Amino acid sequence: MYKPTLQQPIASGFGAETTASEVMKGIDLSGKTAIVTGGYSGIGVETTRALAEAGATVVVPVRSIERGKEALKGIPNVEMDVMDLMDPSSIDTFAQRFLDSGRPLHILINSAGVMATPLRRDARGYESQWSTNHLGHFQLTARLWPALQKAGGARVVSVSSRGHRLGGIRWDDPNFEHSEYDKWKAYGQSKTANILFALELDKRGAAHGVRAFSVHPGLIPATGLSRDLTEEEAAPVAVKDEEGNAISNEQQAFFKSVEQGASTSVWCAISLQLNGLGGVYCEDTDIAVAVSADSLEPFGVRPWAIDPESAERLWKLSEQATGVKFSV
Repeated sequence: MYKPTLQQPIASGFGAETTASEVMKGIDLSGKTAIVTGGYSGIGVETTRALAEAGATVVVPVRSIERGKEALKGIPNVEMDVMDLMDPSSIDTFAQRFLDSGRPLHILINSAGVMATPLRRDARGYESQWSTNHLGHFQLTARLWPALQKAGGARVVSVSSRGHRLGGIRWDDPNFEHSEYDKWKAYGQSKTANILFALELDKRGAAHGVRAFSVHPGLIPATGLSRDLTEEEAAPVAVKDEEGNAISNEQQAFFKSVEQGASTSVWCAISLQLNGLGGVYCEDTDIAVAVSADSLEPFGVRPWAIDPESAERLWKLSEQATGVKFSV
C-alpha cells in the first residue's frame, strides 16, 4: 500500500549553496539513461553536465539542433532530438523515437519552462505557460511511461518554483479565456501544477518503481527564464495580496548560480537518501517544509500545491486537455 512521504526536511547535509557537482561526488551513473527537457539552457545545461559527467547517457530534447550543439559543446554522453513542448505531435514523435530505441529510462527531469510571458497560445488555444510548463510535460511523461517502467526503478523530477505561492489551479478557466490575463497568476498556476503532478505521479507510480519529486531550484539571475521581464520585474520583491499586504519577504532571498540551481534537481534524481520516498517538494537540496497559506516566509510549499484531492483532479483535467489517457 502506498505510504505518502512526509513533507519535511530530512537533514540531507546539503544546503542552498550546494552545487550539482557536489551532489554527484562519488556517484557512477554508467549504464543509466536520462532525459532532461530544457537541458540546453540555464540550469538545464548544468543538470545535463552533472548527469553526463557521472556516466549517464543524457538525451536532450531541443527545438534547435544548432543551438543545442553550441550550448552542450564539450559535455560527453549527450544525445539531442527535436521536440517542442507546445506541439503535441512533436512530443509524441520524440517519445516514440525514444521508445523505439528499446532503452529503459532511469531519470526524467522536466526542467524546461517559461515565466511570466505575454499572452501567447498554442495551436489548441491553450495559454503558453500552462501548455509548456505543465501540459507538455504531462503528455511527455505519459508517452515515456513504458520506458520508465522498464528501468525497474526510475525517478521523475518536475522543476517547479517558489512562484507556486502566487496561486493555485484556475479550475474553471486555466487558459484565461473568460478573464483578463495575468502573467504572474498564469505562472503560479503552472508551477503549482508541477508540484501536484509529482504528488499524483508518485502515488500512482510507486508500485511500478517510479518515484516523482518536484523542486524549486532557487532564484537564479543567470538564466533566460526572465527574458520577458523588465529589470525591475526580474528583481526579487515582496509578493502582495489583493489588498496590497506583503505575503512574502522575497527580498531577503538568496541568489544562486546555475551550478547551485541545478543541485536540487540532481539530488532528487540520484540521491540514495531519497530511496523509498517520493511525491514531495524540495528546495535547497533537501525536502522543503510545508507552510501555511498566509506564511510570509519565502521558502516552503503552500497547502494548495500538496493537496491530494487537487492532485487527482489535476490529473483528470490534464488527461482531458491533452486527450492523453495516462493510466498508471
